[in-house]
Parts: sequence; structure tokens; C-alpha cells
Amino acid sequence: MEKGWKEVFLTAHEYKATMAKDILENAGLKTVVMNQHDSAYQMFGDFVIYVEEHDEQKALDLLKELKH
Repeated sequence: MEKGWKEVFLTAHEYKATMAKDILENAGLKTVVMNQHDSAYQMFGDFVIYVEEHDEQKALDLLKELKH
């Protein structure tokens, strides 16, 4: 990922990645979702959510409940 972005969420489930993205965007944070699933075998890989570096702590606080 480019400089200035921080990983705040990692999941193997697309629905959880979508929920995390929605939570962050509804709070006004810019997000990037990277789909690292293998294109041939959709059961391998993860979805990674990134936010801008200055929003990292806010994002972690917002996603705290989703991680459990």
C-alpha cells in the first residue's frame, strides 16, 4: 500500500470487509479495500481495509466491536 495509509482491518470474509468499509465511510473516513483472494481459488486470501494514517486510531476505535 502507498505511504500514508494504515491497515486497520483484516478478514477472510467479504461481508465483514463490506461492513467495516461502511462503518468507516459513514464516519467520514476515506477507505481502501484490497481483495487479496486468489482469483482461481476464492477460498484463499484476505480482504484488507486501509485508512489514511491520521485516521488510524479513530478507525480502530470504530471497528473494535466488529473484530469480536
